[in-house]
Amino acid sequence: METIEIKDLTKDYGSGRGVFDINLTIKKGEMIGFVGTNGSGKTTTIRSLMGFIKPTNGHVYVNGLESWENASEISKHIGYVPGEIAFPDLPTGTAFLKSQAEYFNLKDMSYANKLVSRLQLDPRANLKRMSKGMKQKTALVAALMNNADILILDEPTTGLDPLMRDSFLEIIKEEHKMGKTIFMSSHMFNEMEDTCDRVALISDGHIIDIADMNAIRNRPCKDFKIEFNSVEDYEKFKKMDYTIVRDQKQYSQVTVNIKNVEINKLFSDLKAFDVKFISEVKYTLEKHFKEIMMRQKEERKNV
Repeated sequence: METIEIKDLTKDYGSGRGVFDINLTIKKGEMIGFVGTNGSGKTTTIRSLMGFIKPTNGHVYVNGLESWENASEISKHIGYVPGEIAFPDLPTGTAFLKSQAEYFNLKDMSYANKLVSRLQLDPRANLKRMSKGMKQKTALVAALMNNADILILDEPTTGLDPLMRDSFLEIIKEEHKMGKTIFMSSHMFNEMEDTCDRVALISDGHIIDIADMNAIRNRPCKDFKIEFNSVEDYEKFKKMDYTIVRDQKQYSQVTVNIKNVEINKLFSDLKAFDVKFISEVKYTLEKHFKEIMMRQKEERKNV
């Protein structure tokens, strides 16, 4: 069952700005990452999803309700962190969290207090004088404390230091395990790799690929970088029947691509060589998307 459905979404601001023909479905309990550079269309897509802006064309549905027509109703069932945080005119973080609890008719604040502790937030601080990181923590607690079934998070780790970023990502993993449906944007690939089921790449307002993270993590082949202690061994190895994807003669170094079932054979063959080191070159989400963008760039050149 699709919790979120984006169908042919276009929001055209003119001069090539906006998002165009966005199609994406998110099933109940699925965590989807949304990655792209600043200005690529992440926030416009998310604001359309929340019903804050009216699409030029297309539709967005949350739990079967059209977002633009039912924004108020939808917001009651979503934990939302905006890309740009603007608090109401309230004196402290505590006052803001209390106002959010009243909006959601939340009586039990035990989970909110737990989040405050884990994120090392002092909500008694003056809201306007909070640092960017403290404001971000306050927004995160406000989004999560209602235990909503759907979480929409626009660059949620902005302003967090590395330790707090890790703490937040652990919280999100726990939310995911509880069956929450999560849509999270970021420009940091490692955040997506560690948490998501699928990741959509948006560039210039278009989704150009949706990667299955299981497929990325469990590729049938791997790359290994090998450096030899002698030029002779380096040249001798190159004559063997291995697929070399990178050759760095100045270092007597090669990178080979090999099927997982043949890894033992590679290590066995290398016993006959004087190897300085061998290391696996991890295939990352960032590398996957870079390859796709390079292919598209080449295709455009050939048109």
